[in-house]
Amino acid sequence: MNRLLFASVALALVVGVGTAGDPEKTPAKKVEVGAAAPDFKIKDSNGKEINLSELTAKGPVLVRLTCGCSGCDKELAYFQAIHEAYKDAGLTSLAVFKEPDAKVETYVKQKKLNMLYAVDTKGDSWNVFQTKTMPTNILIEKGGKIAYIAAGCDPSGLLAKKVSEKVAKTVDKPAVDVKAKVDERK
Repeated sequence: MNRLLFASVALALVVGVGTAGDPEKTPAKKVEVGAAAPDFKIKDSNGKEINLSELTAKGPVLVRLTCGCSGCDKELAYFQAIHEAYKDAGLTSLAVFKEPDAKVETYVKQKKLNMLYAVDTKGDSWNVFQTKTMPTNILIEKGGKIAYIAAGCDPSGLLAKKVSEKVAKTVDKPAVDVKAKVDERK
């Protein structure tokens, strides 16, 4: 029993020492509310680099990891309404799609997408933000601290309404009922 305990402790020390100075083996900081947002860079459809830390230096950012499935498609109008409601208060919205470029380009034109977007067919963004759920929305305050995370699909608009309320707090503006805005356009 003592030998087993000693061997376990020795192995833990060797593994710990072996990875302590190697950033490739050091676990990423947990992505959670109150933590600093991960270092994140991605190219937009024109090949221009989008750097999250540069965006959050200017103001809050809402990152939406999404796709063009029927649920995400139904939610898109609500997130476009969030973008429109708070962009003048400094909000930058970034949609990251998982479909191929050509499909996204067609989708963007068809939906008249009015926010910053990028394509990540490999799903690296989901790894960076430590989520497997699609869609996932991450609200990041100016300066880079995560203010809110909303995972899952809600085509009814209630989740988007909650995200809108969190954005309003972040930009110190009255909340806009994006669900009501979209519903009245229908």
